[in-house]
Amino acid sequence: MDAAEFRRRGKEMVDFVADYQENIEHRRVYPDVEPGYLRSMIPSEAPLEPESYEDVLRDVDRVIMPGAANPACSELETVMLDWLGKMLQLPEDFLSETQGQGGGVIQGTASEATLMALLSARLKTVKCVQESDPQRSEADIISKLIAYTSEEAHSSVEKASIIGGVVIRMVPTDEHFSVRAETLEKMVAEDKATGYIPFFFCATLGTTPCCAFDKIDELGPICNAENIWMHIDAAYAGCAFICPEFRPLLNGVEFADSFSINPNKFLLVGFDCSAMWVKKSADLTRAFQMDPEYLKHEHQGSGWCNHLHQPYSTHKIHWGIPMARRFRSLKLWFVFRMYGLRGLQAFIRKHVELAKTFENLVRGDNNFEICAEVVMGLVCFRLKGSDELNKALLKQITRTGKIYLVPCKLRGRFVLRFVVCGRTTELRHIQEAWKHITELSSELLQNLFDHEGKEN
Repeated sequence: MDAAEFRRRGKEMVDFVADYQENIEHRRVYPDVEPGYLRSMIPSEAPLEPESYEDVLRDVDRVIMPGAANPACSELETVMLDWLGKMLQLPEDFLSETQGQGGGVIQGTASEATLMALLSARLKTVKCVQESDPQRSEADIISKLIAYTSEEAHSSVEKASIIGGVVIRMVPTDEHFSVRAETLEKMVAEDKATGYIPFFFCATLGTTPCCAFDKIDELGPICNAENIWMHIDAAYAGCAFICPEFRPLLNGVEFADSFSINPNKFLLVGFDCSAMWVKKSADLTRAFQMDPEYLKHEHQGSGWCNHLHQPYSTHKIHWGIPMARRFRSLKLWFVFRMYGLRGLQAFIRKHVELAKTFENLVRGDNNFEICAEVVMGLVCFRLKGSDELNKALLKQITRTGKIYLVPCKLRGRFVLRFVVCGRTTELRHIQEAWKHITELSSELLQNLFDHEGKEN
């Protein structure tokens, strides 16, 4: 939408809400629908081409409003996670509509998804150990649990271990900043030999510092063999896997127990919206299942398709921390339909192309260097020279307020990160940003040259 259409549609939506409030007394308090009613009312996959706003809004009235108190929230979420799972070509084990035991849920952030996975893995491991050693206490087992993640992983993984009360080890990476099988395998063997119980590994596809990719096709078999829960955090980069040319980076996902991406980072969905899939939903719901009287209803434990045997299957309050849940799947439904799969793929490809343009500009200037492979929309670069020089450049960039860069450290060096992620970003913005950076760097280098000249 352009600004004019956005204003018009916004006013229409206010009228929609006002009409609902004005006529609310004429609506049923309790919905007259059966579990699974929604799936048959909409297609089983996201459209390839964009659909009209009018069609989407009509479907809100036709599909959503009959279940608005509020099974529609859980049911649309379940179907939208299947839509997105199919767009990503996830194994059927992760989809709700198949004969597997998995499914998807929307968490608030990737940090929540990682925490949910770690806590679920902790409970599963404790129960497994107690089956073979009933006299062993939960506290004793937890004190011996150990988790793993890349030294390049987001800090939220370490935070999850703190909340979960378990030890975590940072796994060193190779020259491409990726975790490899032999390194993890060695660490697991060492820890088992000293009495620890390896139970959780968080792999990263698209690390925060430089968008590196752990080798999950190597790491997955090790985790499976050692009964280690493998969670894949692909918060940013995972969105790009809807493009066939990037999908090979997800090869090995079949070994994972859980997987998450953030559609609010690279799929044009507003914050917050973190999509999480689990291979066995019971592993998740067992960890967080509560059953007070005030949460019971006549469809307690009901589900549909493969989930008929699993209590609380579509009741998403048992899939995470919050008891009250926002209707975040509406955002996915609107975006998927108004852009279509091809529109979303085009958006991602454009941003990757713009990042490549910036990379080429950096490589064409002898004062700068590229610090990591550019795979998607993130470019890691720096001025050739000291960390202090690069910190000074970043300080100047921030002070002028024209563009905003966030730094990182790679192999101990201070590095600048340029990310293409705005919906309206065009080539001219990349060119203007580079012009601004080079002008500031030239001033900085000239001042440094003048200062050294005076000292000599």
